Amino acid sequence: MKIAIVILNWNGRKMLEQYLPSVLEYSRNDATVIVADNASTDGSLAFLAEHYPKVETIFLDQNYGFAEGYNRALRQVDAEYYVLLNSDVEVTHHWLEPLVEYMDNHEEVAACQPKLLSFVNRDKFEYAGASGGYIDRYGYPFCRGRLFDTVETDNGQYDYAAPVLWATGACLFIRSKDYWMANGLDGRFFAHNEEIDLCWRLHIMGRQVVCLPDSVVYHLGGGTLPKGNPRKTFLNFRNNLTMLYKCLPDEELRHVMRWRWFLDYLAAWQTLILNRNLGDFRAIYRARKAFKHWLPQFEEDRRQIQQSRVAKDIPEQKHFSLLWQYYAHRRRIYSQLP
Repeated sequence: MKIAIVILNWNGRKMLEQYLPSVLEYSRNDATVIVADNASTDGSLAFLAEHYPKVETIFLDQNYGFAEGYNRALRQVDAEYYVLLNSDVEVTHHWLEPLVEYMDNHEEVAACQPKLLSFVNRDKFEYAGASGGYIDRYGYPFCRGRLFDTVETDNGQYDYAAPVLWATGACLFIRSKDYWMANGLDGRFFAHNEEIDLCWRLHIMGRQVVCLPDSVVYHLGGGTLPKGNPRKTFLNFRNNLTMLYKCLPDEELRHVMRWRWFLDYLAAWQTLILNRNLGDFRAIYRARKAFKHWLPQFEEDRRQIQQSRVAKDIPEQKHFSLLWQYYAHRRRIYSQLP
């Protein structure tokens, strides 16, 4: 098949009821919609069988999380392009056309994303990907349209195609051959930072990632783990550190990791003292401990990734500190950054 739109579901029956109709209505005829189910217990599969019997389904025997769930599902899908689409995304008319046309004509590009707007505040960008993502010198992700918790209103200011470091996992359009050339998402991450890790590895191998705002979708966000959940905080810190260890070049690794040790514990105490959030405080400490504990199993990954390095310098990996720009210089929107 040409395009496989794969929606990974875990106890998301209500999401499927609300958002699946737009995917079926507005997707191209050469796109097949597939729901991969992570062992849901909320009647999701029964709902699909009753109301959408023609939608293909993939049954997974347990909840493998976002990363490994997609890996196991996509191994069963034969398509030129994959679209990893969250179950809480509403698509729009002709949303696939700009993505397919661009990818068909730019073989050097491995993956892309549409403009991601908020389903709740439809004139604002959505936190999880906005108009394409980057990371700063110390591994902090940000987007065109979102720096930390500051989310911009969409006034068309980023309505041009742009190279980015990472495309959002909420709606990731990727060549299947590139997905597997990079060994897919890192299943050990379970969830969070896995799409950044994958896209960064693709850049290292000489491939490109872009955002194409001619395509627009609306994302609810926070459907599985809402913001402020200690489990989400734990996964974000642990996985981000692991991604840095895997992908940073040798000459940057030690410097960045020293700074992250300091910045992570600073963040933990700030969370406790200023926000009185004991759950996130503990989560950051647990994440640091978990990272140190499982680091040896990533030594071979790091060796292989560094050996695959084609691109020495990746422009989309920024060399400034986002924390310094945001808090010291009070630069709160993307266009103000260096």
